[in-house]
This record gives sequence, C-alpha cells and structure tokens, in this order.
Amino acid sequence: MTKSEKKIVQYLNEAHATEMGLTRVLQEQIAIAPRGRYRSALERHLRETRDHATRVAARRRELQSGGDAIGAIVGTAQDAVGQMLALAKAPLDIVRGTGGEEKVLKNAKDACATEALEIATYIALEHLARSVADTQTAELALSIRRDEEAMLEAVRQELPALARAVARAEIGGDGSYDISESGAADALRDVAEETERTVRDAADETERTVRDAADETERTARSTAQKAKRTTARQARRVPGAAAAEGAAKGAVASEEDLPISGYDSLTAEQIVKQLPALSQVDLTKVEVYERKTQDRSTVLERIEALRGDEPWPGYDEMNAAEIVERLRDGDEALATKARDHERAHKGRATVLRAAERELTHA
Repeated sequence: MTKSEKKIVQYLNEAHATEMGLTRVLQEQIAIAPRGRYRSALERHLRETRDHATRVAARRRELQSGGDAIGAIVGTAQDAVGQMLALAKAPLDIVRGTGGEEKVLKNAKDACATEALEIATYIALEHLARSVADTQTAELALSIRRDEEAMLEAVRQELPALARAVARAEIGGDGSYDISESGAADALRDVAEETERTVRDAADETERTVRDAADETERTARSTAQKAKRTTARQARRVPGAAAAEGAAKGAVASEEDLPISGYDSLTAEQIVKQLPALSQVDLTKVEVYERKTQDRSTVLERIEALRGDEPWPGYDEMNAAEIVERLRDGDEALATKARDHERAHKGRATVLRAAERELTHA
C-alpha cells in the first residue's frame, strides 16, 4: 500500500472499531428502553450501524488487498478494544439511575455523545480521503455521517420528553416506566411466541402424520381384503365343478354388458362361435346360460358343448401363461398332453404350447 492508503486504513480501523462497539451499546440500550419513538429510533440505528460496519470493513479490505499484515492486525485489535469497552459499559447502563425513566434518559445522553464522536470521526475520514484524492472513501464517510447526524437529531428531540418523565417519576411519584414494555421483555415474548408456534406446528405435523398413516393403513387393509377376496374366488374355481357352477350363476343374472363378448346381442351365431375358444370355462358357462334364456341358438350352444370339458387341472383357465408354464415343469407327460390339447382348443397361447411340447419332448 501507498503511504496515503495506509493512513486512510488507519482511520477506517478507528471508524470500524467505533461501529462495532456501538452495536453492543445499542443492543443494551434497546433492552432497557420501553416501546415508543425513542426505542424505534434505537432499533433503526442498530440496523444502520451494522450496515456501516460492513461497508467500512469492505472498503478497508479493498485498500489492504495490496498486502499490509501489520495494518490488518492493528485493525483487528482496534475492533476487539471497541467491543471490550462496549461490554464493560453495558452493566453500567443497566444499573445507572434510581429508576427506569432515569436509566433511559442517561442512555440517551450517552447516545448523543457517541453520535457526536462518530460524526467527528467521519468528518475527519471524509476530508482526509479528499486530501489524497480517495473519492470512494470520502463518499462512504459522507454517507455514513449523514445517518449519524440524523440519529443525533432524533435523540436530541427525545431528550425533553425523557427528562419530563424523570421529573414525574422521581419528584412527583408518578412513574411511567414499565419493565414489561422494555425491549428485553418484548424479546422474551417473541421467543415465547416463536416457541409456541414451533410446538403448535410440530403438533399439527404430528397430527397430519398420524392421520396420513391411518389413511394408508385403511387403504392397505382395503386392498388386502380385495386381494384376499379375489384369491379366495380363484382358489374356489380350482375345485372341480366350481367353474361351471360360478358361470351358471353369473349367466343367470347377466345382461349383455356383463358378457365377455362385446356387443353380443348384435352378433351372428358364426361371429360368436369364432370368439368362444378364447373363453374360460366360467365364461363359456356364463354365455351358455345367457344364450339359452335369450336366443337359444343351437350353433352357439353346440360349440360351447364341444369346447366345454375338463381342464388339465382345476383352475387352469384362471391361470396366466407364466403360471401354467411353471406348473408344467413339475408335471408329467399326461399333464403336458392335456394342457397342449386344451390350449389348442381354447386360447392357443404360443408360450403355453411351446412349454407343453418341450415337456413332451423331454419326457
């Protein structure tokens, strides 16, 4: 860094240390101050002070980018000293004065002094920077100084009202300070409210989770019951004679829409006969009963009679191709022959026919 940059960094260090110390002081003063214009001004200036510290530190880093290890160490030390002074002052802010009104007034007086010091710091920094043609630092100092001047004026305007409050409390015995309205009390209430919201949200989430779990359990139970019902019906069909009985029962009450052949009533006997081989024994019986109670066509009924016969094993027609192939692996030549012949006469599924032929070849 150049000589002029080092001097600017020195003043930036002082300004940053002041801002860091003031941040802690403002926090303590807000904790004591009751709700109202004065505390609002303190809270606004706390936000400004944090922003000032960030902007000053950023400018300091820009100037130190060329490398100044000693300057960086000095700046850090000054920041630490500023915060230590603020921490040392904080307990005095709490105990000073005999009542809450006087504590607030004395803190306001100190605020005036602090703001005057900051204004002086930034006036010096601004004009030092202009002297060495550092326009960026000068404009930064001017901008921050205007915030400090506005805060000083705001605090000065509050002093008469704060002093009258002390007189009423200390002399007239008519105190107005209420600790429950202080910044510390409000902060505790905010924490309590946030905790309550968190607990309430957690309870709501737990309730939703339990409700969702109950709904899922109900859906699972309903699905399991439906699967069990289908499984029971399927197992029942594997009992000899059960398929025909089931088909007869369904056919007796069936309408055209219930039949496995679409548009059944509008089809000719020949069209129906072509579709019969693909039907299961249950559906064949259903069609037979429906045909007998409606058109009673002999062509259809004779073809159904020819197709109806014993399945290779009970429930064959209700099984898919993969299940039949698996069953054939455990069967003998006679079972494979029955499956092949039955499949040829009915659904003609290539997968089943190949499996049957394979079992017969290896028999």
